[in-house]
Amino acid sequence: MALLVSKFGGSSVASIAKIKHIANRIKSMQHKGDQMVVVVSAMGDTTDELITLASATGGELCGREMDMLLATGEQQSAALLALTLQNMGCDAISLTGWQAGISSDTSYSKARITGIDTTRIENELKQGNIVVIAGFQGLSSQGDITTLGRGGSDTTAVALAAKLKAERCLIFTDVEGVFTADPRIVKDARKLAKISYEEMLELASLGAVVLQPRAAEFAMLYNVDVEVLSSFSSNPGTIVTEVENMERQRVVSGIAHDRNCARFALFDVPDQPGIAKTLFKTLAEHNINVDMVIQSAMRDDINDIAFTIEENDLSRAVPVVQSLVEKICASGMFYGQDVAKVSIVGAGMQSNTGVAAAMFEALADENINIHMISTSEIKISTIIDEDQVETAVRALHSRFELDKE
Repeated sequence: MALLVSKFGGSSVASIAKIKHIANRIKSMQHKGDQMVVVVSAMGDTTDELITLASATGGELCGREMDMLLATGEQQSAALLALTLQNMGCDAISLTGWQAGISSDTSYSKARITGIDTTRIENELKQGNIVVIAGFQGLSSQGDITTLGRGGSDTTAVALAAKLKAERCLIFTDVEGVFTADPRIVKDARKLAKISYEEMLELASLGAVVLQPRAAEFAMLYNVDVEVLSSFSSNPGTIVTEVENMERQRVVSGIAHDRNCARFALFDVPDQPGIAKTLFKTLAEHNINVDMVIQSAMRDDINDIAFTIEENDLSRAVPVVQSLVEKICASGMFYGQDVAKVSIVGAGMQSNTGVAAAMFEALADENINIHMISTSEIKISTIIDEDQVETAVRALHSRFELDKE
């Protein structure tokens, strides 16, 4: 008897009709003899609707109270799915994140899982129950409800699969797997049968929304095979697995883009030890994540520093950076949100030369200016003007012939 952990996203549970559809799918999986743990997201746009409701209260939104509010969306989905399964003749029980034993730190809206006590889940499975768990949430050491950030239900599912030693974690979504690029932008984007943990982590971190980055990180750390597949199709999806289990046939596996970007530039920053520490430690203390960083060449003992953050954090970051300009004796700053990140990812890049040149040539042929560049062993990212994203994605997909098998 196999233990499977399945996660169904917001689009999969957006209505009672869709909940009934996935309940039938879960029932048929259980009838094959599998033990089932099911993680669910909030219904459709429920999280956005709750944020809008909270915004109507006026003023700043307390992180603790927002997590208290937003966690109710997943609890609603879990209870409705459990009720549906029960009415179909299945033994099922719904659990909140904390009832499922999920502990977290105290970073409201971006909490990290610190531990999982699976005793309750294992007891429910022994009794023959399908265990339906509200994703996206945990309980801090102070006894407060926390949420894990957008896409956090993916992280819940993969973490549970790791702790329970599940045979596989199935991530059901509204697409059939991981594609070489966003099929809404590139019509001939191709579904990948397999992708390595490293490639999936890079793609997820760079804007591919099929799997949350921390979920990909959990999968890689604990060697959990993950399959990304559609709730609305019986076709096989994309398996995220150890790189030794697959061949590196391509230099580039996929193109990712991310419009949730904002950039800062600090001018005439004194070139002395401790400046970068002061700048980025202060941003970290305000829970602002920095992505790409570029420091210009020194001139007269000064230089410029540019970096990117998530556009969602811009309103909080501006006053912090403004105060830092004076603290580090810079001459001024600039910020903007009219940019986006476009990246190529591929494990084969480690052993092939000329990849960067091919990427920059493809962008230049489309008259696309590059503002910033960042690289790792298996990815190259560029910051470009936001209105050129779709042109860039199509050009790179064509240049690396990702439409071909």
